[in-house]
Amino acid sequence: MKIEGNYLPAEWVHQSGVQLTWPDSETDWCDILDEVIPVYEQMAQAILKHQKLLVVCRDKSMLPDFLKANDERLLIHEMPVNDTWARDHAALTILEKGEPVLLNFRFNGWGMKFAACHDNQITSKLYVQGAFKSGIPIADYSYFTFEGGAVESNNNGCLLTTSECLLSKNRNEHLSKSEVEFFLKNSLHAEKILWLDHGFLEGDDTDSHIDTLARFCSEDTIAYVKCDDELDIHYDALKKMEAQLLELTDQNDQPFKLVPLPFPDPIFDEEGQRLPATYANFLIINEAVLFPVYGVPQDDDALRAIQNLFPNHEIIPINSVPLIKQHGSIHCISMQFPEGVL
Repeated sequence: MKIEGNYLPAEWVHQSGVQLTWPDSETDWCDILDEVIPVYEQMAQAILKHQKLLVVCRDKSMLPDFLKANDERLLIHEMPVNDTWARDHAALTILEKGEPVLLNFRFNGWGMKFAACHDNQITSKLYVQGAFKSGIPIADYSYFTFEGGAVESNNNGCLLTTSECLLSKNRNEHLSKSEVEFFLKNSLHAEKILWLDHGFLEGDDTDSHIDTLARFCSEDTIAYVKCDDELDIHYDALKKMEAQLLELTDQNDQPFKLVPLPFPDPIFDEEGQRLPATYANFLIINEAVLFPVYGVPQDDDALRAIQNLFPNHEIIPINSVPLIKQHGSIHCISMQFPEGVL
């Protein structure tokens, strides 16, 4: 349960805005920049209709004209970047006695797989540059490697995560599972840590971030990816993940309502490598959900499922094929901030 207003707010809690880190020719998007920029533009325009947008970029002259407008909802901050996965290099925000506190963890490129020397500094630079409201404290957890895509909150004391990620090498391998759990409970004010030990996406670089597999949609509801094709490489692991989800209980020891999301047909890159397409990687904003679609037959069923989960939200489909070419999707490139932060 929430203790004295101390908790990690869920994504559906009213937001002040969303951070995007903009792609350019020096990021890993360089070869498909003409494909990915329209995706970022569509997301930026959708976000600006509902709330503030914080854009981190190397050079604001590279931004489209609508992001150069004089708009109080728009915050632009220039700084060096390695890449653009804001979910994992941006600050997490907790509430303490109902007031926001920013948490700055160490980002090391998903266990030192990719360079992250600039991205690891983005949050602290934004803080110095005044991107956040004056007086908001920031807690330095730069001794702990952590990414926003690794955890989901039910807004009432439960955190959902994966052992594959949080116990992987080159993150915090000096810590045991119980020590990691102790840290999460204390830093994120959680009562209960829910671990998934199964589930993966071929082509994923994150070591099975939870936001690619299972998402809280309310305090008692989890949407999760389900594979029905017994010949698919994911079938066994996702079946085991489903079984484990069925056994999980919330902060009151009650089971969760589980809502399966379809599994998209395989999508491959030019070299024949399967890409990590998933419908779990959606972004909830104020009164809308930005939802990944891939131009496959399962898109329609997935859109119906998410509309049923969020009947009072506008569902905005975003072509996410360009994003999965760099092994992520909508949620991976964004980070929301609750009310009172931007």
